[in-house]
Amino acid sequence: MKDIVAIVDEGLGNSSYLVDLGDRRALVIDPERDPGPYLAAAERRGLTVSFTAETHLHADFVSGSRELAAQGAEVLAAAAGHCEFPHRGLFDGDEVDLDGLTLRTLATPGHTPEHLSYVLLDGTTPLALFSGGSLLVGAVARTDLIAPDQTEDLARQLWRSLHERVLSLPDDLAVYPTHGAGSFCSAPAGGERTTTIGREKAANPLLAAPDEDAFVKLLLGGLGSYPPYFARLREVNRRGPTVYGPIPPALEQLDAASVRRLVDAGAVIVDARPIDAFAAGHIPGSLSIQLRDQFATWLGWLVEDGRPIIFVLDPAQDRTDVVRQALKVGYERLAGQLEGGVDAWMEAGFELNRISLVPAAHAVGAIVDIRQEAEYAAGHLPGALHIELGALPAAGIPTSGPLTVMCGHGERAMSAASLLETQGHRDLAVVVGGPTDWAAATGRLLENGR
Repeated sequence: MKDIVAIVDEGLGNSSYLVDLGDRRALVIDPERDPGPYLAAAERRGLTVSFTAETHLHADFVSGSRELAAQGAEVLAAAAGHCEFPHRGLFDGDEVDLDGLTLRTLATPGHTPEHLSYVLLDGTTPLALFSGGSLLVGAVARTDLIAPDQTEDLARQLWRSLHERVLSLPDDLAVYPTHGAGSFCSAPAGGERTTTIGREKAANPLLAAPDEDAFVKLLLGGLGSYPPYFARLREVNRRGPTVYGPIPPALEQLDAASVRRLVDAGAVIVDARPIDAFAAGHIPGSLSIQLRDQFATWLGWLVEDGRPIIFVLDPAQDRTDVVRQALKVGYERLAGQLEGGVDAWMEAGFELNRISLVPAAHAVGAIVDIRQEAEYAAGHLPGALHIELGALPAAGIPTSGPLTVMCGHGERAMSAASLLETQGHRDLAVVVGGPTDWAAATGRLLENGR
């Protein structure tokens, strides 16, 4: 083995790994749907991707193993996952001969029932552990993504997987998890992406739990919310997603009248422009999700599965990135893009709506803080109403009176304001900045706790 290259998705908080096997071939662990980054990384090193290994049926992204298989790779996956596409089904203790190296499977159920971890060996010497969603950096993966009645049992299985299998490996063994900082599969999310067995024994707070019951209580007590699209992607990955190839499909260009007809028939408009552009003028009923690393997460959280999506973009924005991020979380009904943007919409005689932007120091009146619960508990404006962005559509906030919406920077707050606007709120403002900016500007203290 010459090298292990991390290919990080900052938006989803996940890492895939390209392993140089030393014979001009490569192994990829837990690839996301777009094969481009893996093929490019392999090409730069003069490698061919010969194997792609799945640690589990992923809930947070569409797997790229079928894409890499279409380029000639062999898919390795847990036999217990019952995947419906060509693959080599692996059981606990199976070994895959990589011509000089060996990949050994460890059954590590917990995050999911079929979960496998992989130990890479040179002879009998362990070189690396690809832990997927079992042992993470300062954390473990959550166990509540399958079904409520399985959450505790899976947590207990995870305890046993860790203490009976993973932690028996050498202390100096490098650990390469799939889930990391920013991942909603991590409980809790941390900042670093790789670790060692010994470091986690010494510093992981969940491993410090004195017994199984304490571990389960600590783990389940720290679980936050997660996007609803997680509920459907395991099955997509089990059946085998559609293969698109390294170049994703282009967005169809739609005129304003066509967009209007599609919306009347049930399509949703997702405006991916920066929030200042959305504030200055947007199509009534459109949803603001600024194109950024986290675009896919919030698309999957806020857009109902199955609805055709029409995008509004600025001329300089990357249309290919929009398509890749949508496909990554399983959105394939991409109706197209409004040709000419909001200028074309106005030229067609249709109206635009506007939302005010205010600096943090001017955040007054009824404040709606739409950050995640842990963020809110760490510091919020006194008297702020807390409703997580993902829960906002069902919250039923009364439409009378002005509302000022706040997150940490402004992007999520604008998503929230666009949702509130569709529910009839008209007097809306979005804070540019967050609670720490408000505290710095006003000299007042934030409140902590829930």
